[in-house]
Amino acid sequence: MKLLFDTVSYNCSKLVTKTYSTSFSLATKMLSKSIRMDIYNIYGFVRFADEIVDSFHDYNKEHLFNKFSEDLELALKDKISLNPILNSFQHTFHKYSLDKNLVDAFMKSMRMDLHKTKYLTEEEFKAYIYGSADVVGLMCLKVFVKGDHVKYETLKDTAMSLGSAFQKVNFLRDLKTDHDDLNRTYFPKTDLNNLDEASKQSIIDDIEADFAKGLSGIKKLPIEAKFGVFMAYRYYHQLLKKLKKTPALQIKNTRIRVSNPKKIEILMRSYVKYQLNLM
Repeated sequence: MKLLFDTVSYNCSKLVTKTYSTSFSLATKMLSKSIRMDIYNIYGFVRFADEIVDSFHDYNKEHLFNKFSEDLELALKDKISLNPILNSFQHTFHKYSLDKNLVDAFMKSMRMDLHKTKYLTEEEFKAYIYGSADVVGLMCLKVFVKGDHVKYETLKDTAMSLGSAFQKVNFLRDLKTDHDDLNRTYFPKTDLNNLDEASKQSIIDDIEADFAKGLSGIKKLPIEAKFGVFMAYRYYHQLLKKLKKTPALQIKNTRIRVSNPKKIEILMRSYVKYQLNLM
């Protein structure tokens, strides 16, 4: 029975989430059970695509990515895949009638990481952010509102801003890895070899503006999704606070992280704020 294979597939997506991101996994656990698995399914898909272009250095990444892309297209067309991650994703894709353009935009940005190493203009940077982060936020939003088109359109812009904020925080946190290991520079008009406080502050100001807009949307989410997304927001906002306090040159030479005990503290404080409607 395919039901058994689907269950195995969903468990694979959940395992990918738990293994690759303790923070995202913790936030996802705060979502209602009615939507939790679909978020695991989306995360598993985007994580695998990102892993191909970021981690498989001893293999032909382009060949692997092309094969993954072909398998994705077949999964969406046939509504089944022997790749359990894609089998999970196609289920959520069809269940919520996700926009194929969002999937295509994501894959386009991931493909750019195979060859493109510098983003010289704001237009290039925004296009990459849209495909690598904003569209993921939009796919998740469609799940959060359970396919309600009116709610989706109302919250669309704020979901994109939150996705942008999360991605830019990742970029700032991972400056060393992206620059030294992957030879990538995402922030335009920024000399990462000589990152100064003014440049760092400009990046942080931009992220804080995205966070402010994103938070306004979180407050309007359905109850099934609100606390989980607020938890993710609080985690990334804490990470940004640490980056803000860290000297620019130190950001370039180390990876800033939030400790596991701090994550638990964030969870507890977030829950109190949520219960008291202090978001």
